[in-house]
Amino acid sequence: MARAFIFPGQGAQTIGMGRDLADSYPAARAVFDEVDEALGEKLSTLIWEGDADELTLTANAQPALMATSLAAMRALEAEGVSVTQADFVAGHSLGEYSALTAAGALSVADAARLLRKRGAAMQAAVPVGQGAMAAVLGLDLEAVRKVADEAAQGEVCQAANDNDPAQVVISGAKAAVERAVDIAKAAGAKRALLLPVSAPFHCALMQPAADAMAEALAEVTIKTPVVPLVANVRAEAVNDPDTIRALLVEQVCGAVRWRESVEWMVAQGADEFWEIGAGKALSGMVRRIHKPATVRNVGAAADVTAAVDSLKG
Repeated sequence: MARAFIFPGQGAQTIGMGRDLADSYPAARAVFDEVDEALGEKLSTLIWEGDADELTLTANAQPALMATSLAAMRALEAEGVSVTQADFVAGHSLGEYSALTAAGALSVADAARLLRKRGAAMQAAVPVGQGAMAAVLGLDLEAVRKVADEAAQGEVCQAANDNDPAQVVISGAKAAVERAVDIAKAAGAKRALLLPVSAPFHCALMQPAADAMAEALAEVTIKTPVVPLVANVRAEAVNDPDTIRALLVEQVCGAVRWRESVEWMVAQGADEFWEIGAGKALSGMVRRIHKPATVRNVGAAADVTAAVDSLKG
């Protein structure tokens, strides 16, 4: 059977994340130091002691979550667990950068700078208050696509994240997304609610951010990952650096096909998923996509120990 290492996206951030990893493992602390140096500021101080609202800002949350995931990966490596003990890596949205860094395709410093730029560009693409996102629970992807099409009325309104069989996220112009919430409820959704996000991610309104990332990614070295990446926009494995570069640009406006990505990994034999970094959101999604899966969280020092012990079992 097969194992996948998966890396969380925005929304998983919390003040204090990764601190006990840094306190317990010098290699984990070195990741935070490297990110601080790459950004020319003490992002680690914000992560561990700062204001939650400031950490939640897209330009901070994205490199912070990558740093925490990589710190957990380095802690695993210090205990003898290599990324090559996974058959696949995958990440949810920004988590794709964490996955690529864990698999040796990007350096920590380049990933930090790219995610700072990505976060800032995504925030700047749409003036605050003009875009929105909403989670729809209890309707499948096709049903949500129909809702979004009906709600659009000439504005951008798209299915942005296909997270699991019961949760699809819509993104687009604020008025259109608000219409979609009402239409989804009328169509039988269990719940449909606006999300507390600062921009409408993964829809056509993000094109200025995609253009900015195309420029930024053109300047960065991407190596062949030592473990195949299951890409968000393809929902299948890719290895070629030029393909990965193009997909990272496409990902800014493209839908996060997480349900399909997990289903693809399961079809290749994946039955064990390690969520590496902050939070447990992806673990819940994996369980709803494939109930028999074994799911493990590695976000704190105690989790590292438990994960290592599981391999000895």
